[in-house]
Amino acid sequence: MMENLHNEIKLIAKDIHNMEWDELVKENTDIRMYEKKLLNDPDTGMLINYCYYPQGFITPWHIHDKMSHGMYVLEGTLYTSQGSFGPGSFVWFPEGIVAEHGAAAEGGATVLFITNAPFNITYLDQE
Repeated sequence: MMENLHNEIKLIAKDIHNMEWDELVKENTDIRMYEKKLLNDPDTGMLINYCYYPQGFITPWHIHDKMSHGMYVLEGTLYTSQGSFGPGSFVWFPEGIVAEHGAAAEGGATVLFITNAPFNITYLDQE
């Protein structure tokens, strides 16, 4: 019985070095960042992306009202509206928090981006 179970469940393994970057452009702007999709769970909507924020790139003020997300900093400095965090830091953004985040002005940031539900975002007007 256990042997059959082991054969049915497969692990997921990806080599980020052999994956192309997806370029994301915020609608009606020139704001860009890059990601490699590592996992998107069809049952929960949870996702994990390997992301690169170029130097000085900031995702403007926004809210995720139906999901929480975390970022594990691999390289560089992750800037957030509540502080900056270097390699080895894990930063969790609870559902409903209003925030901005991205790379510090001094250099880019590479992070693992993890959600607990399907991704959603609403940008806030800064008028």
